[in-house]
Amino acid sequence: MEAFIRKIKVMIKDASLRKRILFMLGALGLFRVLAVIPIPGVDIAQLQQFFENNQYLGLLNIFSGGGLSNLSIVMLGVGPFITASIIMQLMTVISPKMKALYQEEGEAGRAKFTQWSRYLTVPLAFMQGFAFLTLLERNGIVAHLSYADTLTNVLIIATGSILLMWIGELITEFGIGNGVSLIIFAGIVSRLPSAISQMVYTFDISQAPLYIGFLFVALVVVAGVVFITESERPIPITYARQTRGSKQGGGVSTYLPLRVNQAGVIPIIFALSLLLFPQVIAAFFAQSSVTIIAKVADSIVNGLANQWIYGSLYFVLVFFFTYFYTAVTFDPHKIAKNLQQSGAFIPGVRPGAHTSEHVGDILTRITFVGALFLGAIAVLPVIMQGITGVRTLTIGGTALLIAVAVVLDIVKRVEAQVSIREY
Repeated sequence: MEAFIRKIKVMIKDASLRKRILFMLGALGLFRVLAVIPIPGVDIAQLQQFFENNQYLGLLNIFSGGGLSNLSIVMLGVGPFITASIIMQLMTVISPKMKALYQEEGEAGRAKFTQWSRYLTVPLAFMQGFAFLTLLERNGIVAHLSYADTLTNVLIIATGSILLMWIGELITEFGIGNGVSLIIFAGIVSRLPSAISQMVYTFDISQAPLYIGFLFVALVVVAGVVFITESERPIPITYARQTRGSKQGGGVSTYLPLRVNQAGVIPIIFALSLLLFPQVIAAFFAQSSVTIIAKVADSIVNGLANQWIYGSLYFVLVFFFTYFYTAVTFDPHKIAKNLQQSGAFIPGVRPGAHTSEHVGDILTRITFVGALFLGAIAVLPVIMQGITGVRTLTIGGTALLIAVAVVLDIVKRVEAQVSIREY
């Protein structure tokens, strides 16, 4: 308790850390203001009914931070930016130049990579904005618009998404934590009061076991996410002894910590984004006058509406992106090279290619555990929904998974900043 109070005092007294925290809170506050400014001509009653009949819109609402449920000017949220990031990450597998830019050119290469992701976000925001606005218009949620009004609304929606991307980048640079993840987290937290009040208002004593079971599962998910996020696989490392004149150095033993879940919450965000994007596009083309296009779009929408198909795809995508993102961000060859250059080695393993292979094998095994765990937790609410028939469990489970991971990341970053200032 004393250590906690001491850290709070350091946070309050240190001007730089205080500014970072206040900037983060201010930026998130601005985002919440934007999320309640609706576009014109919205039928609220029709909108609520539309949301009740489309579960994937509830998941899409997570990325918009609640802005979609209000049809606000930031209704797309950070979805276009996440989609652009996925495309750019996939390009690192296809193009060796993109891989070299992301992994080998340091901060300058990563900055250029991020800049290209921002450029790609712009056309994606316009495309998604037009598709979604047309979908809403066809379902009677938004009044029929002229071409000029449609263009204006698409411009507003796309600009709102780009603005939100910029706010997220500012939070990352001048605040604490990952801005995109914090925006999603802020949207999840903002929905808690209304969700709790609705649950209390509609509480039925006959469903008490269901609520208790859901609470138990939520606690298990939180504990599991914390455990897996904090779990590490230490690889012992020894520094070779060096003699300089009469002095000897080196010979120190330490370890290289490999996290069980190197990718964090990114696989969940990527998987959801990749699942939601084709659903919005398919729903847009479902009413096409071209028969073949309409049939294909209907097949996609109906297929993803099936809980078991949706859950299976969700699990596979989370599993895949856990491995994919870990492979992109963690390079065993670079680790082996850095160890060799610093005079360090893994006992019993030859430096160079053998060290790289050894680290890669360990990373593959522990990532399997992390990917399996993330995938299982991601689809667990979907399974519960199929058993109980309660739709809110799917949204709540996904939101809980993201929220816990983001909170852990923020706590670690704040503790790191406080530790630096204490010493």
